[in-house]
This record gives sequence, C-alpha cells and structure tokens, in this order.
Amino acid sequence: MTGRILGLDPGERRIGVALSDPLGIIAQPHCVIDSRHEDVAVELLRIVAEQEVTTIVIGLPISLDGKEHGAAERARAFGARVKEITGLDPVFTDERFTTSVAEDALIEGGVRRDKRRQTRDKVAAAVMLQRYLDQAGRTDDLL
Repeated sequence: MTGRILGLDPGERRIGVALSDPLGIIAQPHCVIDSRHEDVAVELLRIVAEQEVTTIVIGLPISLDGKEHGAAERARAFGARVKEITGLDPVFTDERFTTSVAEDALIEGGVRRDKRRQTRDKVAAAVMLQRYLDQAGRTDDLL
C-alpha cells in the first residue's frame, strides 16, 4: 500500500481527522478542523499533500434502525465536497457509537472535561477509521 488513509468524522461545526500509518494498519487521531474558524478546503488539501493520502474514509451516521436520515445526507454532501476539493473519491463507513467510545476512552484515561471537548472529535475519527481498517484487513485476509 502506498499512502495513508485519512478518516474524517464531519460534524456541524467540527471535523474530526485521523490518519492511518503508511501500511494502513493503525489509525491515530490527527487534528480537529473547526469550520467556523478554518478554511476546510485549505486544511484538507494541506493534510492530503503533507501526509501523502491516497484514500479518504468519511463517517456516515446511520441510525440504529439502519436507515440514513438528515445527518447522513449531510455527510454524503460533505463527501461530494471532499471529492471536489481533493479529487479523491471518498469511501463511507458506519460511524455509530464512535463519539461515545471516544468519550469513554478519554474518561477512562483521566482526561479532564475541557480537554475531552477539544480531543473527542479526532479520537472519534480514529475509532471510526480503525474499524474501517480492521474490516478491510479481514476482507483482504479472506481473498
């Protein structure tokens, strides 16, 4: 595999960003893009270029009944924008419970509440990306 996989967990105000290692095995939190204060297109282009990203995975908020509603539609629209910005076709993956898993991990790690707020989105993106990487690895093993 060449290049890293970029995980994006889009929210209404913030986008959690995670990156895989070059082999696509481990996901790590990278940063949070605050769309109120940062140019999302500039930041995405910078990250894609600096980190040699070849694949973008976007979290898709699917409801518990398995259906896509408003938040999923916004994620798909964000994906279309990401494609326009980067030229890379995004892959969508289920992101259910990633924020609560991230919050629980931060609490268990003893992270203070104010610091959790700053960190939660990028940790949730890493949880989502790691799930994607794990599933992709199992699929490759089956071939």
